[in-house]
Amino acid sequence: MLTTLSASTDAAAFARMLVTDRLAACVNVLPPMTSLYRWKGAIEEDSERQLVIKTTSDRVAAIEARFRELHPYELPELLILNADASSEYSSWLGDAVK
Repeated sequence: MLTTLSASTDAAAFARMLVTDRLAACVNVLPPMTSLYRWKGAIEEDSERQLVIKTTSDRVAAIEARFRELHPYELPELLILNADASSEYSSWLGDAVK
């Protein structure tokens, strides 16, 4: 899964919450970047951080619910990507979110 947060948001704390609550096995917090996007008829430019959230398909609904509670954006980016992984990594991932 992918999401973005404002660069001024404590992205590491957000990531830690996902891992602590066993919603994600791992979250990569990428360095600040510039995002350009269309919002409410205007082109916006902001400094954001990308989060790469590694989880299982059965945890997606719980993450979506938590995002509705805690994500600071009116419309959070939440991209759900399906990927294959090695059997060892898949096993670790499943254990980490149990």
